[in-house]
Amino acid sequence: MKKFLAVYTGTTAARERSGFDQLNAADRAKLEKEGIAAWMAWGEKHKAAIVFNGDPLGKTKRAGLNGITDIKNNLAGYIVVQAESHEAAAKMFEGHPHFSIFPGEAVEIMECLPIPGQ
Repeated sequence: MKKFLAVYTGTTAARERSGFDQLNAADRAKLEKEGIAAWMAWGEKHKAAIVFNGDPLGKTKRAGLNGITDIKNNLAGYIVVQAESHEAAAKMFEGHPHFSIFPGEAVEIMECLPIPGQ
């Protein structure tokens, strides 16, 4: 089995398109409850493939040649899964609650490659 890093992404445009922020508090709470239940059901369905459940991601700092700076990106969270192929790993995220219920943009799936020479 190969390992894959799946990164949940979110953009301002996706959030605006979803109408999530225009919902009243009761409707938003109902949608969040529904979304969490769907997310947990997704996790239960794929539990044998989940290597590390990951976490939501917070604010970003960048360390580089010019020092440390605050930056913004579209990364919202991550998970590590295993699958026979890249295609199989990607198929696990079709219709995921991150973007089908919550106002997320997409899930990007990358194979975790071995370190060269090891």
